[in-house]
Amino acid sequence: MAELSQTDLVYSPRSIQLWNVFVNWLDYFYEFFLKILGAVGHHSLLSTSPSNKDGFKPLSVIDLPEITAEPPLSVEIASARTSTERQVSTIQKLTVVLDLDETLVSAYETSSLPAALRKQAIEAGLKWFELECVSSTKECNGKPKTSYVTVFERPGLHEFLEQLSQFANLILFTAALEDYARPLVDRIDTQHVLNHRLYRPSTVTTQYRDHVKDLLCVSKNMYRTVIVDNNPFCFLLQPLNGIPCDSFTAEQPNDTQLLDVVLPLLKQLSEEEDVKLALYDRFHMPEWFEKQGIPLSYWTSSSQVHVST
Repeated sequence: MAELSQTDLVYSPRSIQLWNVFVNWLDYFYEFFLKILGAVGHHSLLSTSPSNKDGFKPLSVIDLPEITAEPPLSVEIASARTSTERQVSTIQKLTVVLDLDETLVSAYETSSLPAALRKQAIEAGLKWFELECVSSTKECNGKPKTSYVTVFERPGLHEFLEQLSQFANLILFTAALEDYARPLVDRIDTQHVLNHRLYRPSTVTTQYRDHVKDLLCVSKNMYRTVIVDNNPFCFLLQPLNGIPCDSFTAEQPNDTQLLDVVLPLLKQLSEEEDVKLALYDRFHMPEWFEKQGIPLSYWTSSSQVHVST
């Protein structure tokens, strides 16, 4: 059979009309699909993240809109404190628990740090230093195991710590091992503003995550305690006390989150009688944890955790 040329093809008005309808429907569904993608991209808190094995993209305190809706009945925040308790809470200094890695600094094994990334970060003005970490673990020859780490400080780190120490008690709480974290913190806490330090052995294991930071081990007053961490799963036991900040890496020399976002929020919280109310209005973390499969009833009970070994 001979092939049909362009001029041999005949289209009826009916077929043309059906084809136009079909194209219009395709265009409609395509636009609708793009709108869905846009909404998910703006509101979703889960996405692939190469720096986190859980694939968690931290909730940005910059991009998240203020939420003024009344707390749902399933989240009970209101307290029945006495007038004496209210007075004590009002005058008590705010306790701020700070994470270390990807919150205050970004550290890399020196041997595996790409030369291009190192050069780019240094030329962009990031403050950095190299650290020798001597482990309590012994090599096969009996000598202490030594590793070398390159540490980049988050922009504004020292000013952030100095200003924050003027109105808050500061506690460093990291899931890192002390052999690595202790000398690192010694280098960044030049003004000795950190009141206390906690390392991996102080974290707890839960049925949902390991290395969770139970804030009750640093303070008994949850009305005046807050934690700043790039991984919200670290404070799943007290979601109403957490500030989930953006992760920091050496690829972000222009990051301004500490001074422009976190510090002003902490100043505001220092004047709040109950930080949980303000933080819930801003982040709605209990609902976020529910979406991750962690029920509201879980974090109201401390009997479901045990100390990590």
